[in-house]
Amino acid sequence: MPLNEGVECHRRKFELWKIAEGRFPLSRFCVAALLLSAVAACSQERSAEQSAVAEQPEAAADVAADSEAVDSHRDILGTEKKLYSQNDEELIIRDFFQDRRGGFFVDVGASHPEKHSTTYYLEKHLGWTGIAIDALPEYAPMYAEQRPGTKFFNFIVTDHAGTQDEFYRVPRAPGVSSTIKDRKFQGHVLEAETILVPTTTLDALLDGEGVENIDFVSMDIERGAPKALAEFDIERFAPELICIEAGSDQVYRNALKQYFDAHGYRRLERYRKRQRGNWYYVPID
Repeated sequence: MPLNEGVECHRRKFELWKIAEGRFPLSRFCVAALLLSAVAACSQERSAEQSAVAEQPEAAADVAADSEAVDSHRDILGTEKKLYSQNDEELIIRDFFQDRRGGFFVDVGASHPEKHSTTYYLEKHLGWTGIAIDALPEYAPMYAEQRPGTKFFNFIVTDHAGTQDEFYRVPRAPGVSSTIKDRKFQGHVLEAETILVPTTTLDALLDGEGVENIDFVSMDIERGAPKALAEFDIERFAPELICIEAGSDQVYRNALKQYFDAHGYRRLERYRKRQRGNWYYVPID
């Protein structure tokens, strides 16, 4: 018998025993009759509730399944702290993959191997391997020393390959260097120096490395994503999760949305409140 039913029955019995103690002028025969009536009522209530549960097996099964699904998902985003990424990227990626071990990533616009990295945790703590690409050549020795599981390439990833294109390096803040000349940041034109960097397409680089499957793609190339995605066979490589810088330019955002809509990917809504300038895309089921 459920606890609430037992309490109610005993409460009724207690009230009747008070009658039997002489607080009310009833005969012992009346008391006995009332006791039997209370027990019968308790039994009827219990039987009715059991019948109601028996009539709804599917609903009970749904509740159990939902509880099991919730219990099986570890809330990494809500309970842990980031170690390396600039915002919550690292936690979102970990939460999505549930700290899966041994995956493969492609990090386009990878920047520093540790500071603000979206993939360093995957390699260092979960044994992932991958490819990192950045236009700044000074990162190459850092990756060779600090990221043994990552192969670094010095390229501008775009919609063509085999040329030397201009890249605008910002010495005081290398992380905001880009292919955009006279780029403004917080209302000021960034002081940049011009360097020449070789170009490649994602397909050409990945095919050259013999890559067949990708679990995760990170892309942060300062409004260069539409050109980079134009030469990426997303259907063939089929990454499970893509983290892409969304910025604030509406024309750029529309181009991203059109690309992913056309290629069967949808924006992941459950991380929207924690995205901070990035969008996350997954294949449409």
